[in-house]
Amino acid sequence: MKKFSIFDMVLFTMFGVLLYLSDIVFELIPNVHGVALFICVITLVYRSRAIISILVYIMITMVTSLVVSAGHSLWWIPYIYIFPILWLLVMLIPKKAPLKVKIALCTVFSGLHGLFFGVMYLPFQVIMYNLNLEMAIAWLSTGVVFDVIHMVGNIAMCSLIYPLYKTLIKLEESRQKKNYR
Repeated sequence: MKKFSIFDMVLFTMFGVLLYLSDIVFELIPNVHGVALFICVITLVYRSRAIISILVYIMITMVTSLVVSAGHSLWWIPYIYIFPILWLLVMLIPKKAPLKVKIALCTVFSGLHGLFFGVMYLPFQVIMYNLNLEMAIAWLSTGVVFDVIHMVGNIAMCSLIYPLYKTLIKLEESRQKKNYR
């Protein structure tokens, strides 16, 4: 296993901040953001180590949410399990798979992740608000339109996987040549 350096700490923290900013920048468009895109790209390049950036993103989201709401907002809690699910799906893509296959699978995974976001969020809603089956179905059905928008947004964002992946690969190759740890 590769040693974890200060450079890595800065790099993965930067990616975590990038995940957060990609969420904030698109805030005016409901459920459209670059989080799934960046999770896919950094997981394809950095594999298991990409989870660090996802955890940084979740922590930043948690802190800002709690500060803004004076400690009364818990909507971010499902992020603890929702975004690692996408990471796990991308981790299932073999390293040696052709890039076209990786991109296609990431696009499918991102689209499905957006489409089923409400379903993944539902257990938190049920526990938090003590929803019965009828209430849970009502909550889920009112969010279907937003989940479809989320799916379409994620798929559209995935059109940027190729250039971002290629850029990160070139940066990593340059890093290896210069022997940055």
